[in-house]
Amino acid sequence: MNILKKVFKDWILPILAAIIIAFIINKVIFFNVSVPTGSMLPTINLDDKILVTRVHNKNNLKRGDIIVFHSDELNEDLIKRLIGLPNDEVEIKEDGSLYINKEKVNESYVKNPGGKAGVKFKVPEDSYFFMGDNRINSLDARYWAQPFIPKKDIMGKARIIISPFSRFGKLK
Repeated sequence: MNILKKVFKDWILPILAAIIIAFIINKVIFFNVSVPTGSMLPTINLDDKILVTRVHNKNNLKRGDIIVFHSDELNEDLIKRLIGLPNDEVEIKEDGSLYINKEKVNESYVKNPGGKAGVKFKVPEDSYFFMGDNRINSLDARYWAQPFIPKKDIMGKARIIISPFSRFGKLK
């Protein structure tokens, strides 16, 4: 019986503790995602692995943040750039330029403009509006039947590219 106690104490207990700690970290602190499309090029490449920190206070989100969220409409988790905050008026002009609350926004991260333009959106309270950086090739809020993501579906903020190692670094 003494051997069973020793095995439990030396092996089983530490393994169980590690599993529980890993589970808690994944659910509370951070997780990682693999990017399945090129909609965020050149900021994020196809198949990049990204470290994402959980967002507990959605009021701290800012325009320009790269966010992971769940889309009920598409029934999948997505990663896109936060464009519109609650109560914002978002307008994409015919030339592809972005205006928020009637002020032009400089989007230095957009290298491939295009896609659906000449549209306006009024972001509801407790919701957000997202677009990909690769505008010409991004199935984003401009195309969805339900273009606004509720606060409850925000999962986390993308922070660091962790793979491939040649691209390791903080996201901007």
